[in-house]
Amino acid sequence: MNAAALIERYYAAFNAGDWNGFFELLADDVAHDINQGIRETGKEAFRKFIERMNHSYREQIVDIVVMSNADGSRAASEYTVLGQYLATDTGLPEARGQTYRLPGGAFFDLRGGKVARVTNYYNLEDWLKQVAA
Repeated sequence: MNAAALIERYYAAFNAGDWNGFFELLADDVAHDINQGIRETGKEAFRKFIERMNHSYREQIVDIVVMSNADGSRAASEYTVLGQYLATDTGLPEARGQTYRLPGGAFFDLRGGKVARVTNYYNLEDWLKQVAA
């Protein structure tokens, strides 16, 4: 599978809530760089992150553009997150069902047909402004 197809499957599984399919696309030692946060390593840590996210947020990733290098070892994406803030997340404003539309991007290292690293970026200040409105 080429790099772009792998990343497209990654987002399709995310959007469908197909968590088994999503985690099958990850290397066992996947590194996950959380926006403005720490790096977590391994599928189990990523699963716990997704569980936390699914508790507080409902999100769909749209307007996805995927780019990759010639040898397929790295990829990047630009996208828009359409979300709803469902339950208050630790250290963040109170959730009241607020909706948001947030541009974002991600960088990927790919190895053996799997995602070995994903680094996500979005503008936290923009998100805070949207959920405070």
